[in-house]
Amino acid sequence: MTVFFIGAGPGDPELITVKGQRLVRRCPVILYAGSLVPAAVLEGHSAVEVVNTAELDLDQIVALLKRAHDKGQDVARVHSGDPSLYGAIGEQIRRLRELAIPYEIVPGVTATAASAAALGCELTLPGVSQTLILTRYATKTAMPEGEQLADLARHRATMAIHLGVRHLARIVDELRPHYGGACPIAVIYRASWPDEEKITGTLDDILGKVKSTQIERTALILVGDVLAAEGFADSTLYAKD
Repeated sequence: MTVFFIGAGPGDPELITVKGQRLVRRCPVILYAGSLVPAAVLEGHSAVEVVNTAELDLDQIVALLKRAHDKGQDVARVHSGDPSLYGAIGEQIRRLRELAIPYEIVPGVTATAASAAALGCELTLPGVSQTLILTRYATKTAMPEGEQLADLARHRATMAIHLGVRHLARIVDELRPHYGGACPIAVIYRASWPDEEKITGTLDDILGKVKSTQIERTALILVGDVLAAEGFADSTLYAKD
């Protein structure tokens, strides 16, 4: 028996990996994060038990995993995006290790990748940015020392900011001294879902554009000069010489 932590991708059910889909359809028990994983991801399953864990606490989730283990049943533990990023699988894994329950992580497409695809852009460009910082905005959970947004912004690298759209005004204030007011920024709501929205602008004007929408959550913020459409040199990868 194995617990498979499966990345369901950002929302589009076709963006789950082939391996992830195969496991979802094969495992007799499915536990999924229903608030973020669309039901379409589970289509074609043959599970005898399917549980939406959105309202369950850690103890309740682990109890379900242990019960399946005691019955010798594989579990598809389905998370949104890639489970290694803000997936809260670390605490589940620690419990599984204590109980000697085997587990495996199946990676998934990240919201950052889906957002870049939605914008039709590359996040790393020669001479512009060769670094991508994935982070979150500190609210209830404090950031470790040296990982405050202003500390990261000093690098002027491309940045993907999770869980921050409600605090966009503060984020802009912290980014502007390092990136400059003309730096491109994008807010992507529910990337790859049918109701996806993309708001693009600069650090100087993005607040007004987002205020005219109803976006308050489930959005990723991308910032960096790579989001500009023109004026970049070609890479050497496909150069004639």
